[in-house]
Formats: sequence, C-alpha cells, structure tokens
Amino acid sequence: MSLHPTLQPYADAWAHSVEAISELVQPLVEGEWNRRTPCPGWSVRDLVSHVIGLDCEALGDPRPIHTLPRDLFHVTNEHQRYMEMQVDVRRHHTAPEMTSELEYTIIRRNRQLRNESRDPGTKVRGPLGAEITLEEAMRYRAFDIWVHEQDLRAALGHPGNLDSPGAHVTRDYLLAALPDVVAAKADAPRSSAVVFDVHGPVEFLRTIRVDIQGRGTLETAPALGPAATLTLDWETYVRMACGRVTPEAVSDRVKTEGDQDLAAAILRHFVVTQ
Repeated sequence: MSLHPTLQPYADAWAHSVEAISELVQPLVEGEWNRRTPCPGWSVRDLVSHVIGLDCEALGDPRPIHTLPRDLFHVTNEHQRYMEMQVDVRRHHTAPEMTSELEYTIIRRNRQLRNESRDPGTKVRGPLGAEITLEEAMRYRAFDIWVHEQDLRAALGHPGNLDSPGAHVTRDYLLAALPDVVAAKADAPRSSAVVFDVHGPVEFLRTIRVDIQGRGTLETAPALGPAATLTLDWETYVRMACGRVTPEAVSDRVKTEGDQDLAAAILRHFVVTQ
C-alpha cells in the first residue's frame, strides 16, 4: 500500500460506508429510489447522486455543465447550489443507471486510493473550489459518506453501522466543532465547563472548558461542578449535529443538568454541518 498511514483510516472508513450504500440500493425497485431522506429536498436517488458526484470530483472529473431549475426551494445558498448540480443532473436516471454508475465510481476511487502516494499535507481542490489538504479532504469524505449512509438507512428502514469505522471518524469530526459551539455560539460563561455524556454504539465523555478569554478547548478529563451537563445517545447526537432533527423533536432523548439556559443555547447552536 502506498497510502500514507495517516490517511488509511479515512480510506477504510470511506470504503466501508460506500460498500454499505451500494448493498443498500442494489435491490431497490424504481419507486423506492424516490423515497424521501432526512436531507431536505433529497430522495434516495438524489442522495446517491451526491455520493457519486463528490467521488467523481475527488477523481478529478470535470463538473457537469448544467443549469439548475428555479423551483428547487431547498436550494437557498451558494454551497447548496454547488452540491445540487451533481444531484439534479442525475434526477431522471433509472435505477440500473444509478447502481452501475455507483459501482463504476467505487471501482475507480478504490484504484485511485490504492495508488495514492501524496503527502497528507498536499493541497487539493475542495468543495466550491476551496484549497484544502489531502488529509482534510479524505477526512471530510469519510465523515460525509457515513452520515449519508445513515440517511439512506433511515429512509429505507435498515438501521445499522452506528459503530463502523465511519462512525468513529464522524465522532472526532463533530467533537472538533464543540468548543466553538459552546464558547462562541452559545456564549458559555468564562472559566466554566460543559460536559457531554454520550452513550450507545459509540460512547464518550468529553468536557469543553472555557478559559478566562472565552476560548473553548476539548478535554477528556471530567469536570467537577460543570456549568451544564448534556446526556444523550450517539444517534441523537449525530442527527442533531448534522441538522437532521431539531432539539425539540428529540427532547425526550436529551437530558440536561445545571444551567438550563446555557444547555438550551448549546442545543440551539448544535448544528455544525448540513
């Protein structure tokens, strides 16, 4: 293997999730491709189109030249418009066309990863043309595809893989955003701590400490006398952080202790990616 050891976990997580997606959609009949997913405005077909499209871009394929219809009400900003292009261009593809393109894209991407010898710090083209490192691109891809695997499982009624390699990449990806959520967005008091106690297939206990300057840091050490503690299950954590459900919709699955106003502010700003 020529892939850098730092990148291997992301390649493994991507491969695990994309194979799971392929297995999920392979037996679907035409009508099932139109089922709604937790992604606003996207069907099963649209979500698989998104998966195919982003991997094609990772392969260096040119983006489609396509004009979006004006009646896509779920598309409200430039980022969504960028993502929608790969989706809308495949909206009339049949089930066999979708599965065959997905399989072909997986084969090509696996081959690319087998031959990948670049350093993790190499600059590559990211979404919207932004320049990011190869490591950032692969980490985001592993995270994104696992979340979409879960979207498909929810749409098709096939739960699973909540503790797969992609789940652990997702945990770290989402945890990295927590200091900003607590300290900056929820405006937690200075010199305070907030504890997150997550249980289920992926378990962790993490503390966000806010220093005297108002900066948040992520720690594994438990805090004594935290300002607030949030206890919830892993699936609910992911669904809220990825904007799939509102805190109100899952209030029975989230237990808050301590400063209730602070806990409510954290939950209001919990979404870090959509």
